[in-house]
Amino acid sequence: MSACASPLVDGPVPMSAYEKQVWDTLNEHWRRRNDRRGLPNWASTALGRTGEVAGNAARRVKDAVPDAVAEPVRRAGDAVADAALRPALAGAAALLELVNDSALELNDPKNVEELARKQGLDIDSFTELRQQDLQVCDRLLTRNTLKWRTTGAFEGGAMGLLAMVPVAGTLTAMTADILVVQVLSTSIAARIAYSYGYDAKDPEEQDFIQRLVQQSFVAQAAKAKPLRDTARAASAVKGRVNWSQKLRTDHRLLAALEKLMKQLGPAGSRVPVRNVAKVVPVVGVLIGAGMNAAVLGRVAAEAQRYCQTRFLCEKYGLPLPAALTAGWDADARTDAT
Repeated sequence: MSACASPLVDGPVPMSAYEKQVWDTLNEHWRRRNDRRGLPNWASTALGRTGEVAGNAARRVKDAVPDAVAEPVRRAGDAVADAALRPALAGAAALLELVNDSALELNDPKNVEELARKQGLDIDSFTELRQQDLQVCDRLLTRNTLKWRTTGAFEGGAMGLLAMVPVAGTLTAMTADILVVQVLSTSIAARIAYSYGYDAKDPEEQDFIQRLVQQSFVAQAAKAKPLRDTARAASAVKGRVNWSQKLRTDHRLLAALEKLMKQLGPAGSRVPVRNVAKVVPVVGVLIGAGMNAAVLGRVAAEAQRYCQTRFLCEKYGLPLPAALTAGWDADARTDAT
């Protein structure tokens, strides 16, 4: 790509020092992104297949998490005999219900207007934010990416643990997890658009939001196999007393954990099966937490970069960078790995 044009310096309204600094950072980001487009684009087919699913999530965000997904999680909390798991399952069920409230709050521009007024802005509508300095809009999203990385880690960890529970199972956990992340991705992008004066219900904004949701779908799919393998290992080791070579061969995760725990313990010590069994659910939590923290953090960061870039380009008559106008399929491949 040719980088974006230089900011106006001779016009009647030059960029502020803050805007110039952000512009330089954004320009470099989009230049690097465009340079990565030579990579193999395996994601395009997957995006085509999942586009309808992701699009439905974007268009039907008001429905949030349906009872068909939430109810099996609620039942699992009552059916599991292990008292130690019940609090986590109850937390997963509560999390699904909380998503409904979060989606509604994030998709209401009046909440952005109220926050802006609390920060001393005299505005009647969120659209007036486009006449402000970029720094004013950025302040409405203070610590935004960190917040959603933390939310993603919490949600992913809860669903990762849920996947280890035989009653609920990996399918229930992954179904709920995918829907929750897609609903939150849509809502996060909408809140960020409103914070820069853009209407998230506008078709152009919806196109961008759906691209983010599609990419979150691809990124989540990457954790399906390791999470499924972890759940199978947890099931295979449950109630076992003795190791067998078949157990180690069929479940490489168990063998790896046994080896690691031996290295951490006294030299020559033996690691009982039951000790490894206690660690396996932690692996599921780490897989879910790590991936979802990355997914939601990336959605928040990317949506903000896009809105910042568009804000400055429109304000100062600059063209959008090629990385935005050419589509994002190749980026899905790079950022999901």
